[in-house]
This record gives sequence, C-alpha cells and structure tokens, in this order.
Amino acid sequence: MTVQQKKKLGELLCEKSYLDQLRLESALAEQKIEHRRLGQILLELGYITETQLNEALALQAGIERIDLTNISISTEILTLVPAELVSKHNVLPLRFDSRNHSGNSENNNKLLAVAMTDPFQMQVLENLRLVTGYPIRRYYADPKDMENAIMKFYGSNVARMLDNLVPVDQMPDADDLDNMDFSPAKLHELAREPSLVNLVNLIILEAIETRASDIHIEPFEHDVKIKYRVDGLLVERSPSSKRLQAAIISRIKIMADMNIAERFVPQDGHIEFAGKNGRVDIRVSTVPTVHGESIELRLLDRTASLIPLHDLGMNDQCLDGFDKCLQKTHGIVLVTGPTGCGKTTTLYAAMKRIFKPSVKMITIEDPVEYQLEGINQMPVNPKRGLTFATGLRHILRHDPDIVMVGEIRDAETANIAIRAALTGHLVFSTLHTNDAPGAVTRLIDMGVEPFLLASSLEAVLAQRLVRKICSKCKEPYKPDEHLIKNLNGSMKIEPGTTFYHGAGCNECNHTGMKGRLGMFELLRVTGKLRELIAEKPTTEQIIKAAPADHISMVHDGISKVLEGVTTPEEIFRVSKTISEDE
Repeated sequence: MTVQQKKKLGELLCEKSYLDQLRLESALAEQKIEHRRLGQILLELGYITETQLNEALALQAGIERIDLTNISISTEILTLVPAELVSKHNVLPLRFDSRNHSGNSENNNKLLAVAMTDPFQMQVLENLRLVTGYPIRRYYADPKDMENAIMKFYGSNVARMLDNLVPVDQMPDADDLDNMDFSPAKLHELAREPSLVNLVNLIILEAIETRASDIHIEPFEHDVKIKYRVDGLLVERSPSSKRLQAAIISRIKIMADMNIAERFVPQDGHIEFAGKNGRVDIRVSTVPTVHGESIELRLLDRTASLIPLHDLGMNDQCLDGFDKCLQKTHGIVLVTGPTGCGKTTTLYAAMKRIFKPSVKMITIEDPVEYQLEGINQMPVNPKRGLTFATGLRHILRHDPDIVMVGEIRDAETANIAIRAALTGHLVFSTLHTNDAPGAVTRLIDMGVEPFLLASSLEAVLAQRLVRKICSKCKEPYKPDEHLIKNLNGSMKIEPGTTFYHGAGCNECNHTGMKGRLGMFELLRVTGKLRELIAEKPTTEQIIKAAPADHISMVHDGISKVLEGVTTPEEIFRVSKTISEDE
C-alpha cells in the first residue's frame, strides 16, 4: 500500500479541496463526542457530498479510479450484467481481469472488473457475483461519467429488455393479435413472471431517472406505446410488442391493488415504489380503449423537497399581491389552470409560508401528494362516501382557521367552500379554467350565487408551467421573426433585444431545456370588481374591470423571455392554450 493510501479520510478530503481545515476540526470534535464515522458526520453537517466521500474512501482503500470517457466494452461483457441491475445500482461491467494481473485469463483465474460510483455496497457486489458467476474487482468511477457511459453502452434499458423478452423475429402475426384474451388465472401467472416483474420495475425506474412526472402505456393495433412526460412534454420510448400487453398491464394492476379481471371499466389504484433515493408514490389510472386498457401512472416523489413560494417564478408584483391575500383572516383564494400545471405545488408553498403553531390548518385532497409538517391532511375516499363535499362539512366542525380543498369539482363543494369563506375561514382551492377571470364565470355557471361569490372571493391566481433554458448549453440565438412579431403584439419588445436558447447537451438530454417554472396571472378582487361580480359579468367585462396593475400570463411569460430564462417558442407553445387573442 502506498503512503497516499494510508492517509486519513480528512487529509484526503482537504487535499482535494472538498473540505477546509476549520470544518474538518469541527467534525473531528463532534466525532470525539458521538463516536461515529467521520464521513457520516461530514455528510450530515453538509460539508461534503456523497460523491466526494465515495471518491476519498475509494482512494483511501486503494480502489483504482477509472476514466470511462473513451472506454470500449465488448458485447460479451455487457450481456453478463442485466440492464436493470446496471441502472438501479450505477454499476458498469468493464472487462475480465486476472487475479494476479499477469494476463493469464483462464476461467478459474478470472475476475470481472466493474466500475461503481459507490464501491462499498457489499450487497451489490454479492448480487453481481451471483448474477455473473465471477468474483468482482471494484473500480471507482465519477457519477456523471457513469451516467454517460451507461447511456452509451446500454442505451434505453427498457428498449434492450423489451427486445430480449420478445425479439423482432418472434413478433406476433396479425392473426395472433386477435386471439389474445386470457383468463384471470393466466393473467396472474403472466404478471408474476420474473422477467415481467423486472421489466415493469425498470420502466418505472427509468422514468424516475429521466425526471418524468407521468408514464403512459397506450395499446394500439400492432404494439404498445410507452411514453414518459418530462418537463410537461411526452417523450416516446421504444414500443413494446403486443405479445407483452396483457402481462405488462396485469403486472401494474396487481402492484396497484386493482381488479385484474375487470378490463372494461376505468379503475384507479396506488403503488408505493422504492426508488434509488427513497419512496415514490404512484397514482395509477386505467381506461378501456378499442385495443385494450390504457394506463397512466403519475409519479409523486416523496423525497423531493417542497418549493418555497418565492422560487416558483412569480415576479415581485405578483408575489407581493399574492402574499397580501395570504394574510387575510377570511375569504377564498383560488389557483386555476389545467391538470399538471403545478396548482397543488403553489398551494402547498402558500400554506408552508403562512403556517404557525397558533393556527389550525386542515386540507382535504385527492390524493395527499406531500405531507406537510403540522398540518392535518385528509385524503378523499369516494368508495367509503368521503367526497370533497362531505369531508369539507366535517372539517368545518373542527374549528379550523385555514382550509385547503384540493379541487372544486361540483356545485355542492363550491357552495360549501364559499359559505366557509363567508363565516370566518380562509379557504384555498383549485379550479380548472383557462385564465383568472374565467374562474368567476365558471363558479357562477356551477350554481354559486353571484352576490355570495362577490363577498367571499379575494383573489384568483392562474398559472402554467414553461420549460427553462438549460444553464449548461445556454447561448444567444435569433428566433423566428414571425414569432417575435406575434409576441410583440402582446408586449413591446425593443429592437436589438438578445434572445437565448439551449444548444443541447448531455445535461438536458439534448433538448436545450431543463426544469420548469411558473408563468402567473394574479387577479385581485377590488371593490369595483366585487360590484361587477354581483351582476353576473362575462369574462371580457372582468378583464376590463381588473386593477390597472393587472398583468396577463402571456405578458409575464414574455418578461421571462427578456430575462433569458426561457424561449419565445416556449411561451408561444404555452400561450396558445391560454388565449388566441392575447
């Protein structure tokens, strides 16, 4: 062992500039009191990252670091380790080494060289030994290099596994596809096949890794499409053979505790899935189509931290106005927009901002997406008679100060929420409308009395999500002139303005965009608007009577373009769903 390998962990971290002497001494002092591993203490204090710790530990243990940038790996080696194992544990088989490095490669003298981002996972090493039949020699690899290498050599893990399960030359004929009806017992048998279990797990794992919010499994005449929704847009993966349709759908239904024999009625279910970083809750929904059941899985990552209100993307004026609404003692505040536009995230951020132990806060949601410390959260359960309306009635008997109703779906829920707002409660809820003024006319159409709505409504926040330019490949560019002309009709854009877009890189999967932020429109209800709402106005009348400082969503989006946060194309894509006339 060399002198460097004998060095202490703290010294190695300082040498690599991952840690300074002052922080090391602080952690060592804590170690003397707690008698725990230094690395664990440094991680908990936030002084180093897990990647930095693994790198230093590997160096200390004499585990060689390997550069994966220009490496080549034979097909024989790649087929030894299944794609799902590679993806789940961030490992990569490299080559055969001999035990004595003499070059002798007799079978009984072979070691399988494997790159790992965490070479101290003993159970993973044991799994690799059992799967491959060879003893393992560990190498350390940088996590980013590992990610790129896995994508290079394994491509889409799901695509590779699908091809292994049903090779192209075994695809079913058109005649076979018409006779694929299985009994419940046969479906259970298919769904419990180890290869199918691994395939479905891999589909979910791959979706989590690509930051997908949803997985769509859609059956068609000759194949089954698998799509992930990433940053609001659907990305299609390699389709599955029609031969696997019944087995894939049955496996998901078993995981979601659904009725596997019922294929002609929509069903809802729930899966708790163990991801790499912790638990992921998955809402599952099925609908029957002409080619079989279509399944949608909504991924809710419990390990993701809630976004603070000031990080959602509101401009200062909107944030200040919304903040004032949150300080009200009673009234109703609505957040509107289509499914998947971040309404619940905004409400959670609002409730976290105003939470204090002296205030009783209760929510009723479908489902409870994230658990908020100190806030009572109730999931609806229609099968047992617990709807938004019945739950809200019972909530009001618990003397809450603030109530959040996940969604106003019907007249009964709307009327109870409005009356709660009139009797001393601050009520938050969501509604599906295109813009903020549309929320008023929607509630009146539902049957809410205009004079009650006028008295209780404090504000409506409408929102959409737009994709952000990737910070790693951001560069100036010249957008289409026709596009700028269209946007210029909504807001003045000065000649010579510099626009930015993403060129595309590994970080953003060559899309040029990574992550999303909100585009907002806040309609504060003033005295003038209250008088107008009581008279059952149209959406156009409400827009004309809005406060002078009212900013539309499109204007807010254009300001984000001028700040270099997003692109004109992205604003145009989203604004088409808001209004053709704005």
